Amino acid sequence: MSGLEQIIREKLANGSDAFLCLKNQAGVSVPVLITSPDSEDIEVAELGEVRYPLGKILIALQKEHPDTRLAVVVRGCDERAFIELSKLEQLDLDKLVMIGVACTPEEAEACGCAKPYPEDVTLGEKVENPRGLETIERLESMSDSERMQWWKEEFSRCIKCYGCRNICPMCFCKDCSLENPHLVEPGVIPPEFPSFHIIRALDMAGRCIDCGLCEESCPAEIPLRSLYRKMQEIMADKLDYRAGESRDEKSPLSFLGEEAEIKNLE
Repeated sequence: MSGLEQIIREKLANGSDAFLCLKNQAGVSVPVLITSPDSEDIEVAELGEVRYPLGKILIALQKEHPDTRLAVVVRGCDERAFIELSKLEQLDLDKLVMIGVACTPEEAEACGCAKPYPEDVTLGEKVENPRGLETIERLESMSDSERMQWWKEEFSRCIKCYGCRNICPMCFCKDCSLENPHLVEPGVIPPEFPSFHIIRALDMAGRCIDCGLCEESCPAEIPLRSLYRKMQEIMADKLDYRAGESRDEKSPLSFLGEEAEIKNLE
């Protein structure tokens, strides 16, 4: 029995109603919900290279079963997502038990995440990875016109599949601005430059937790993470805020939204 399987059985036997993790099914790792510590068929998969937006699954589970206490395996990016989602009132952290797993050196190097581990690590060892994104460094060496042309060429490959939005753990709005015909003209592929991706980037300001799933899922291989990573740097520099770092501090942009809403009500 692996260490993770033992942890799952212990958590289910001591207060958790269900455990969200990955399991090998027909050679593919998929999310599963284990509910019994006596199950003979746990055989969970290592996190490895397979990643899912677990926050979306947890949002659905907590809405359907609000009183259920769930345990879940988390990487650093998962923890940041859950923290930010809780501040956006999408998840209740008090009913989550997070089992922290540190990314391996190979996983951290491949991802480029600045913090490839959660605060409390149960499995694995913390690996520091201060590596930046080469694309950002290259873009910053360009002139404004060169940079604009570069992005125009990259976005020209977009097929508007919505994969970047659908996999993003921080996209949960019922009414998406990317489907608003007044903002994004339906049926136009590639979407008009640069509105589609700029709209999404603005929506992610103060929310993006730098998981890189958007870029990983893009069939056109557009370097989306570079856009959002740069946006994060600006948020940190101008507003001293990084999404998912603090459980208590809310995004300054959230406060601006609340103030605007109050003024509208007045």
